[in-house]
Formats: sequence, C-alpha cells, structure tokens
Amino acid sequence: MVQFTLPKNSKITEGKTWPHPEKAKSEREYRIYRWNPEDGHNPRIDTYYVDTNDCGPMILDGLIWIKNNTDATLTFRRSCREGICGSCAMNIDGTNTLACTKAMSDIKGPVRIYPLPHMAVVKDLVPDLTNFYAQHASIEPWLQTTSPTPRKEWKQSHDDRAKLDGLYECILCACCSTSCPSYWWNSDRYLGPAALLQAQRWLVDSRDEATGERLDKLEDPFRLYRCHTIMNCAKACPKHLNPAKAIAEIKKTLVERQV
Repeated sequence: MVQFTLPKNSKITEGKTWPHPEKAKSEREYRIYRWNPEDGHNPRIDTYYVDTNDCGPMILDGLIWIKNNTDATLTFRRSCREGICGSCAMNIDGTNTLACTKAMSDIKGPVRIYPLPHMAVVKDLVPDLTNFYAQHASIEPWLQTTSPTPRKEWKQSHDDRAKLDGLYECILCACCSTSCPSYWWNSDRYLGPAALLQAQRWLVDSRDEATGERLDKLEDPFRLYRCHTIMNCAKACPKHLNPAKAIAEIKKTLVERQV
C-alpha cells in the first residue's frame, strides 16, 4: 500500500472554541481554518459563534463580526462586499466561492471555511496569489495594435462587442483555477482557467491585431492543453462564466489556423 508523508506542520488539529456571544438570541457556528507561519504550530480549526441579529446575512458579514467582536487576529481578504473585486474568495462549505455573495442561509449546520485549495497560504484564509497574477500578466491582457492610433478611440461594431460577453466579466477571484485538478498538479506550467479565459477575451476582440502572436504563445502542451474539460471551473465561477468553453474555443482556433 502506498504511504504518504505529510510535510511538517501540515496536519490540521482541533483549535480553540471561542465563547458564545452574550445575550445572543440567534447565532451561527463558524469553523474556520487558522494558520500563522510565525508561530511554528500546525494549522487548526477554531470554532466561533456569530450573533446573527447583530450582523448582515452573508458569510463575509459573519467573518467581519468575528474579527470585530471576538478575535481580531483572524485574517482574511475583503474589499467591495458586492461580488465585484474577488478579494474574499475562499472555500466555503466545500465549494470555492465569494464570502460576500454566499448567504449563511444557504448552508445547513456549521459554516466551514478554508482558504482556496492547493495554494500556498500566507496566513489563515489568505492564499498566495503571486503565481496566479503572474500567469494573468503573461497573456498580456491589453489591446495590442500595429495600425496608427485613432484620434478618439478604436471603434467596434455591436456584434463584435457582443463576442466579449461571458469573457470580460472575470474578476480574477481564482475560484475556477483552484477548483481545477490540472491546475493543482501543474500550476507552474499550466495557465489555468482564469488566465485562459482572459486570453480568449483578447483573441476575439476585433480591435486587437496580435492574434497570431497570442496563439503562438498559447500553443504549448502545458500552458493550454492540460485542460481536460471536466468543468469544475464553470461550476465554481461566482460570476457564472464558462472558462472551459473559452479554452475549447482557443483549441479550435489553433486547429483552424493550421488548415
């Protein structure tokens, strides 16, 4: 039988159970992954109780309530609280999603929260997105042209603009990429669903004039073809986008240009 040895300080232990809020008439139990790289201890699961009459209905509201009222050391990212910035992406109840758009009422029993899976953790619920952002930058997500710059703007027809729908709305939350097994095992070489969705966004932009160069950079056994279309990315996307479809379109375009 195969035996695996876990890295040092990687086995999750039972953590602290914090006291119930005083005079709370309604509360929810939160079980949250905690890890501090500076204390040398294993990760743990701390248990908290949130006074639901004293905070908003979303998971993020509960996290903010805990930080303000129970444990100021709890660390997580958040910004817009409207599902726009992608900062509060985390694994909630076994699914990668945004804490600001996930309601407590959607979850039965304790609210279990972990950082995005298969990524290095900076602290608690904060993943290290350095590689993720570098991959996004590598697809050069900006308009590239060789024609003289117009005096006002690059014009685009309504039909050509419509081709960008379902692509430009990505908020780079990383929910899709961290749901992808191919990205788990090959994140050093495979660009992942989020970056490839953005790549397709620029490939189909009628104003862009670097299509050939973009395709040349993507035509690689690992950068693109590690995708096996298992659709985890589309299921996880909080913006209801379909990165797998975009990746398939890139593969189709590569085939068509060889005909």
